[in-house]
Amino acid sequence: MSGIDGAALLVSLAATLGAAVAVLLAAFAVGVRSGVHRHVDVAWGLAFSAVAATGYGLSAGHGNAVRRLLVLLMVALWGVRLSAHIWRRGRGAPEDPRYARMLAKVPPERRTWYALRTVYLLQAAIVWLVSLPVQIALFVPRAPGVPVWIGIALWAVGLFFEAVGDRQLSRFRADPGNRGRVLDTGLWRYTRHPNYFGDACVWWGLFLCAADTPIGWAAVVSPLVMTYLLANGSGKPMLEKQLASSKPGYAEYTARTSGFLPLPPRRHPQPHPTED
Repeated sequence: MSGIDGAALLVSLAATLGAAVAVLLAAFAVGVRSGVHRHVDVAWGLAFSAVAATGYGLSAGHGNAVRRLLVLLMVALWGVRLSAHIWRRGRGAPEDPRYARMLAKVPPERRTWYALRTVYLLQAAIVWLVSLPVQIALFVPRAPGVPVWIGIALWAVGLFFEAVGDRQLSRFRADPGNRGRVLDTGLWRYTRHPNYFGDACVWWGLFLCAADTPIGWAAVVSPLVMTYLLANGSGKPMLEKQLASSKPGYAEYTARTSGFLPLPPRRHPQPHPTED
């Protein structure tokens, strides 16, 4: 295992799963009390940060100190920023339409426990799975090599796209004159989802922080799962379906703008594209 203490890593994997579940259960308690389950999105970044902090504590004396600190800071900066952004965006807002549609499928008396299983505990499991490269990187004893520094650079690109894209969208929405319009300037001119693209880069960058070990390569499933969720799962498709029905100019925007990777706008867009 390239010098990794396998027994200590297994203990940490169990503890980090517990940390993820604990954060999501706290969010569940808030959701039950408020009757609004959109708060689970705030817990998403905090759960990743809790996993990284737990693994950091348990990897003391096992992993390289510089690598451990770098990985912890990368996850914490990304996770806390994301949670703070989602909290500010959703203050006082009603239930997220995604969760409202999901819970409407079951009788009222079953919705609480249905939400626990299909929203909170499922997200805890996904957090743990996606963060496997982080958990492994914390236990790698060797000093950071070239893959780690490339990973940090990719993480920085991702954080830039995510943070700047979120900021541009927040400013756009804050202007009443933009109601019903489509944001197609700034980073949004080159990709319909700069924040999702940035999120994917963040997790591929974190994967590279563990990729200089054979066991780290086994965790490639983690960024693959995250990228799939963002581009083909609960991220891009669900959001675009909602926007297509509420934004009159969204069809034209999708015709000229890349769906995920930042690319120059199409000069001769197709009238009704289905995908990039």
